[in-house]
Amino acid sequence: MHGISVACGQITWGRDYPREQVLAEIAQAGYDGAPAGRIGDATPAEVLALYARYGLRPAPGYLGLDWWNPDLRSHQLAQAARQAAFSRELGLTELYVASNLTPERRAIAGQVTPATATPTEDLKRLADLLNAIGTITLQDGVRACFHNHVGSPVETRDEIDRLFALVDRTVVFQGPDLGHLAWAGDDPVQLIRDYGPAVKTLHLKDISPTVRAEGIARRWDYRAFAEHGIFVELGEGMIDFPAVVAALRTIGFQGWIIVETDVTRKPSALESAIISRRYLASLGL
Repeated sequence: MHGISVACGQITWGRDYPREQVLAEIAQAGYDGAPAGRIGDATPAEVLALYARYGLRPAPGYLGLDWWNPDLRSHQLAQAARQAAFSRELGLTELYVASNLTPERRAIAGQVTPATATPTEDLKRLADLLNAIGTITLQDGVRACFHNHVGSPVETRDEIDRLFALVDRTVVFQGPDLGHLAWAGDDPVQLIRDYGPAVKTLHLKDISPTVRAEGIARRWDYRAFAEHGIFVELGEGMIDFPAVVAALRTIGFQGWIIVETDVTRKPSALESAIISRRYLASLGL
């Protein structure tokens, strides 16, 4: 689709794989780019040169928040300012901003009930921080895009909607993870339709429906779900990606899509990346 770039997240390779080899394999699999941020003491020009060496472009990076800790507010605002400035130098206009995971929510991954959902009073604190971050990042022309995540205090569609009723939507945008939303039991296609132009970038994951059902029945925690294969390659799970593509066309989406398979059961991360890229290509992406 015109105006859409497809990146591949590096998470599938793990932390011990050489960065250069990861980028080389992402390029080999046919992607346009990979998420980028600060790499040690490297300058933006050095990061751009590294990616260009493999024919890749930087895709939006990620900022995780311990938003419930008021002592960290000034640090997190400064961190957002640094990441926005770095992103601008990389030519990026979006930054994923997410709540970090908590032990309490990891224990009930995919199994949130009204009784265990994050109270609106707590979401007000997150909304206030997101508004401040969004105002800061926009000074560098970078949109703060909120990113939902299973195992975090903003996992379900209900929590997302209550949060977005509180944020200033002129400075806070949507950067959803469709796989995590499906794992939470909600409809990712409907979220795209409902939030429309607020969706500025997104992560594509696919989720095994059989593993999800078994894990809920057995009350697994986040780690157990991952170990049993909750994450699958695009097109091999429960998400209706043709409908996702149609919804993106309807809202006129342009920007970065980032493919992620957090843990693969394929022989290699490269094979996993190739499978997902070929599937998206079959849908016109």
